[in-house]
Amino acid sequence: MAIKSLKIQNIRNLSTLDFFPSHHVNLLYGVNGSGKTSVLEAINFLGLTRSFRTRKFQYFVSHGQPESLVFAQLQKKGAQGAQPLGVSRDTSGNVSIRHSGSNIDISQLASLVPLLVINTDTFQILEGSPSVRRQFIDWGCFHADQGYIQAWRSFKRVLQQRNSLLKCGKIDPQIRLVWDAEFVKFAQLITQMRQRYINQLLPDFLAISQRLMGEVDLSLSFSPGWDQKRPLDELLDEQFQRDLKQGYTAAGPQRADMRIKIDGVSATERLSRGQKKLVVSALKLAQGALYNRHAEDGCIYLIDDLPSELDAQHCQLFCQFLEESESQCFITCVEPDALRDFWREDTEVKSFKIDDGQLSESFKAQ
Repeated sequence: MAIKSLKIQNIRNLSTLDFFPSHHVNLLYGVNGSGKTSVLEAINFLGLTRSFRTRKFQYFVSHGQPESLVFAQLQKKGAQGAQPLGVSRDTSGNVSIRHSGSNIDISQLASLVPLLVINTDTFQILEGSPSVRRQFIDWGCFHADQGYIQAWRSFKRVLQQRNSLLKCGKIDPQIRLVWDAEFVKFAQLITQMRQRYINQLLPDFLAISQRLMGEVDLSLSFSPGWDQKRPLDELLDEQFQRDLKQGYTAAGPQRADMRIKIDGVSATERLSRGQKKLVVSALKLAQGALYNRHAEDGCIYLIDDLPSELDAQHCQLFCQFLEESESQCFITCVEPDALRDFWREDTEVKSFKIDDGQLSESFKAQ
């Protein structure tokens, strides 16, 4: 899926902005505070109804405005016509999503506009809490397996019910057995899907990281959230008194994690800042490559300040992957020449200057 045209209203300093991007590479440059990252935020809003920079909508909507709106024409790979999509959200939190004249929900929207964001927050895949890495895995599972979202929703419902009973302090043994059986069923299903996705992702991740970083001993492993040498139902029974005391379920997919090591040591401890950016970039690029094979279409990359912490050689390698992916890319940088010469002559590249919330196309190369 690619964005053929984009209209942005009332997002940060973007009061009204019309945008006709390339189906492949779009470079957005301008000084800090000019609005280039806000354009990426607007595209993120189009696909997820929220910003990737803040959870507080009052900081996202333009000052004094009642709502934010993004409207786009979407085009599938190989298709002739375009599909209209509009997403709005007002200051009271009301969200409207309209696609081709019909209302759709957030899961349908996320499937329609598959977004991969690479920015400073992407470092949290290595440095952040396990919840960040679970989100990374769940994005891939959601797009790779149509049954994943329903399995996850069912598991979340069961987990909430079990935790609610634990907080009450007393649970009828028969009721606990019923909920534990449901918990185990959906926990095993989700874990199988997650493990399968990691196994599929691993070859792409290792191949891309090798091209970006050379010969390094990187490994990627998945921890399901409990010791699988033990049956989960037995573990839940054994840990019940501790769960009851704490008021929540300690073992299960809600504790899953992903571990990345280099030379057998945690990548967080061993790598420099620039090397970490290469590793997390390799993870995102691998996700995109895997998505493209599953969907037979491209995802949309939102890449904020690509040259930051990367030298020219690694920037060029990164750009080569984006070219090979044939995905639509929106890339910000400060200097107009920072990425201009990294593309093949046959790659459609559009460059746009952002100045105080206003956009102008500066060059187009094919």
